[in-house]
Amino acid sequence: MEKNYKKEGRYSYYEAGEGIPIVILHGLMGGLSNFDGVARYFSDKGYKIIIPDLPIYTQSLLKTNVKAFAKYVKDFITFKGFERVILLGNSLGGHIALYHTKMYPEKVAGLVITGSSGLYESAMGDSYPKRGDYEYIKKKAEDVFYDPKIATPELIDEVYATVNDRIKLIKTLTIAKSAIRHNMAKDLPKMHVQTCIIWGKNDKVTPPEVATEFNKLLPNSSLYWIDQCGHAAMMEHPDEFNNLLEDWLTKTNLKVPTL
Repeated sequence: MEKNYKKEGRYSYYEAGEGIPIVILHGLMGGLSNFDGVARYFSDKGYKIIIPDLPIYTQSLLKTNVKAFAKYVKDFITFKGFERVILLGNSLGGHIALYHTKMYPEKVAGLVITGSSGLYESAMGDSYPKRGDYEYIKKKAEDVFYDPKIATPELIDEVYATVNDRIKLIKTLTIAKSAIRHNMAKDLPKMHVQTCIIWGKNDKVTPPEVATEFNKLLPNSSLYWIDQCGHAAMMEHPDEFNNLLEDWLTKTNLKVPTL
């Protein structure tokens, strides 16, 4: 992904393809590479894929919250000169996408959430008191996936380093509290944007009933399941994820017409 990585002003982001913009928001421990399969597939299909680095660990503590990150995304979309975008978010990125849609509905043509927080927050803060315990962190990282082998040693080392960095730990716990504070249950019924919900049937972080609840509360939502799949469907089953997303984009007239 490096050759498509750009730094402009206060923004760092991946960009590829031309066409309808899809802005992708990564999760708390996630990175741009989590969406490698999505970026490669849709940048060849008439979409411009943009994945900003979210300033999760670089903003001041006062701006380490869901609302401030949603404002950051809005400023980024304005900076890029986009009128409206499709927003896609995983985990905390899904929550930021939802909150952004609540605050700036005029900017969002469509919304895609997978393993999103916003209704149910068990996952974020409970694992960090044992931060010195590598085996515990390894188990937590493996639990994100249906197939634990997807949690590579590199990924586990990255999570371990993050939770053992005092400043990052404080910010992680701050974000966890913010996610609970910014529960979306009362907001969702008022949000009429077309929404695609793609969920792993074996997600232990945000269990399947969370997806069902999102689908019930969001007026214009479609729910798709992926079997033998955990919290990061776009990493674990990229081909199936892409097919489901493309079907939804076609169904909702957000697909680029073929000539």
